[in-house]
Amino acid sequence: MDFGCELERTRGVMSRSGIRIVDETHFGEDEIDRKLCRAANEAAKDLFLGNENPSKPPRMLYDGANSPEEGCSKNKKARARNDVGSAKELEQQVTRYNEQCARIEAKLPLIDCKHFDEYHLPAGRELIKEGDLVVVFESFNDLNFVYAKKDAIFSNRNGHFKHNSFIGKPYGCKIRSNNNSGLGFLYLLRPTPELWARSLPHRTQIVHELDASMIVHYLNLCPNMTVCESGTGSGAMSHAIMRSIAPRGMLHTFEFNKVRADKAKKEFEEHGLGHLVQVHHRDVCGKKSLLLQKSGEKPGEAGDEPKAGGSRDDGPNESENNGVEEDDGTGGFLIGQAKAHAIFLDLPEPWLAVPHAAHTLCPNGRICSYSPCMEQTQRTCAALRRNGFHSLRTVEARLKEFYVASVELPVPPTDLPVVLSEEASSIEKVRLANGGVLTPNQLEERADLLGQKRKGDEQESELEPKKVLCARPFAQMRGHSAFLTFATR
Repeated sequence: MDFGCELERTRGVMSRSGIRIVDETHFGEDEIDRKLCRAANEAAKDLFLGNENPSKPPRMLYDGANSPEEGCSKNKKARARNDVGSAKELEQQVTRYNEQCARIEAKLPLIDCKHFDEYHLPAGRELIKEGDLVVVFESFNDLNFVYAKKDAIFSNRNGHFKHNSFIGKPYGCKIRSNNNSGLGFLYLLRPTPELWARSLPHRTQIVHELDASMIVHYLNLCPNMTVCESGTGSGAMSHAIMRSIAPRGMLHTFEFNKVRADKAKKEFEEHGLGHLVQVHHRDVCGKKSLLLQKSGEKPGEAGDEPKAGGSRDDGPNESENNGVEEDDGTGGFLIGQAKAHAIFLDLPEPWLAVPHAAHTLCPNGRICSYSPCMEQTQRTCAALRRNGFHSLRTVEARLKEFYVASVELPVPPTDLPVVLSEEASSIEKVRLANGGVLTPNQLEERADLLGQKRKGDEQESELEPKKVLCARPFAQMRGHSAFLTFATR
């Protein structure tokens, strides 16, 4: 996916400015050039270091002293002077100033514009290449995916589609089937976490896009963060997290099922996201360790006893298959204490993982638990409070979708009570008085008046219906998915 691409380095406005520290000796003996050089160097320090750059030692340049040390030695009797302060305070000021100058001296090599190139994501590829992931749009509620391979064929109810017709085409294009006289068609879409969630092979229930957006928002995810996820499953939520922490973040995702962990790792690599994620085959709840404790055995008899948070001195164990770490049954997140900025738990018993999460989260780190049942949420909230979490909040999100369509509204009915003209009404009175009998002249006049009325009604009925755009909700709405519990460490 595009957000997994490596950043491109380009020279920006800062790197082309030429600002750096210049040696005064390059200007020879000309005092004016030397002063200009010193002023330019001070300006560069102010620009790069800001408030860290000291201008002058405070209240030390007096009595003709050329340095803070000289000023300090000449004023050992400063206690008697009201405008300077005690000699001891003066020495402390000199020490702090020298320490600050030493720090600035160590940073001088960094004051060079060449170290400040700009980095940005490369422009997305417009054309499909062999091996690329392509999301296939078959209908509104039916999406699929393929990896474009030469001479391969994708078949569905609309017909057969050769991959050779995919390769070299732009994303978003419409492809006709190679049989059925080309009547069948589909669209080739660029993969995103949302489209992948709608087309991926379901190994478990997934976190849908509405809940995923709520989780990313309330966990305060941003680029270059370290995030832990327990319950990899089908990898839908993993893709949403990786997009938020790219380009240099790291997602540690944990899955207790070995087969699912291996498949998830393979998918991440095929999507070009291997540098953003590390897959662990591990039960962070440590249920195996809990069972051993109940049976009277010591967890970790085969090696050293695990430390808090599930870390060991000899580092994580890796399996020979796909480089996925093996589960030792002790629980925890392995990455160390206060290393993660956020943690997401999608577990049947998340309260068992809360103590390990408290060990792994950094101060002010955020945690989210995804639980379908309220009983799970209640036990998780109790565990969060016991382990020092605060600002607990549980939400449930429901998605109500609308669709916009052009609708034809008929002309309002005009068959109102007939209002006759004065001439027609007088003729009707005569007809009723004579028992419905009229003379030939009166019949002809009555027919003319009623014909005019009928012609006007026909003209009104020929008006075209009015077309308007209307937003209407779908007939079906997704029901309850889960309760999202958020807390701060």
